[in-house]
Amino acid sequence: MPALTKVAAVVLSMGNRPAELEKALDTLLAQEGVVLDVVLVGNGWRPEGVPEGVRTVHVAENVGIPEGRNIGAREARGDILFFYDDDAFLPTTDVLARLAAEYALDDRIAVVQPRGADPTGLPTPRRWVPHLKTAGGGAGGDVVVFWEGVCTIRRSAFEEVGGWPGHFWYGHEGIDLAYRLLNAGWRLRYRPDVVVNHPATQPTRHAVYYRMNARNRVWVAKRNLPHPVAELYVAVWSAITVARVRDREKLGVWFRGLREGLREDAGDRRPMTWSTVARLSRAGRPPIV
Repeated sequence: MPALTKVAAVVLSMGNRPAELEKALDTLLAQEGVVLDVVLVGNGWRPEGVPEGVRTVHVAENVGIPEGRNIGAREARGDILFFYDDDAFLPTTDVLARLAAEYALDDRIAVVQPRGADPTGLPTPRRWVPHLKTAGGGAGGDVVVFWEGVCTIRRSAFEEVGGWPGHFWYGHEGIDLAYRLLNAGWRLRYRPDVVVNHPATQPTRHAVYYRMNARNRVWVAKRNLPHPVAELYVAVWSAITVARVRDREKLGVWFRGLREGLREDAGDRRPMTWSTVARLSRAGRPPIV
């Protein structure tokens, strides 16, 4: 019998959704067919009263989503990382085993994303489906973007490209990581036949959304895109935002975030090759939108 895959499960929580967190952990611990190491990161919160089999990390101050995930990844043990929102849950006991099995198909597969579905039947947010055509959850197979909320990542690939951009705090960290993985020659896969449940929330519920949306888009461009694609990316998204956002106050916050992104250091710059630009474009995701 082959050895079971070791999965390092990272759950990030601020402790403000106790009922949802309990269900998330219970359905995670019920997974079969893998060896689990579960780490709960208390982001500005000290986890207490967690189930047996869950290790905890206390982060005194909220360091944001991507850095909180990085902290959990360094602590958790396993060849495959599983990043899991604290308001999600796994409806069957074979979710992780089925996702982990995908990695055996090709040692260049870096990400396997399941399909997210709202448990109450609300429409699936477009950003969860890594395809332009979202009907029926989208087609399975290779993709060039992925949903960060619930996903698996090969640890060696994750570490090779530097993990999540921790200084982003919130927003577009998945785009940044996807670009870096693709540029390093890794593959991303989508398994719509493997379903996880997650409430269909809107990102605009976060107070920092408009600022981070603008700042981090600029940082994605500065870190990953060659000239003049980087400048075109920022210009196109500025035009899209002006067309979409009618609230002048929100638009003002967005442009302040844009200026922040332009002025501040985005971190390590590794512009993708033109072959990666072409790969994204062939997939219908040219790195300008």
